[in-house]
Amino acid sequence: MTARKGFIRRRPFSTVAMLMVVFLLAVVWTWRVPLQAFPSIISAYTAKEYCSCRYVMNNPVDDCQAYVKQWLPSTLTESLADKRITATGMGRESSAQWQGQRQGCRLLPAEP
Repeated sequence: MTARKGFIRRRPFSTVAMLMVVFLLAVVWTWRVPLQAFPSIISAYTAKEYCSCRYVMNNPVDDCQAYVKQWLPSTLTESLADKRITATGMGRESSAQWQGQRQGCRLLPAEP
């Protein structure tokens, strides 16, 4: 017991740092499933909101790009022929397509 007290007294910052690392690992392990889903959320949000801005609200391209701009970079591809938006962010790709005046925009299933 005294050996542990001696280590903590001699190295208080190392002990606190090790405890913080263990705590962070426990938090990451607890939240592993939501953390894995996070990259998909970025591209899906961008595609859906941009599609709604362009085709439901009928806003110009510049306004919609400013509306969906985020801290994390993403790219947008717009197909005017079928009113489909494809967004790529954090290595994931999502698409949304305008369904009609009453339905608005809908996220499309991921292509394998």
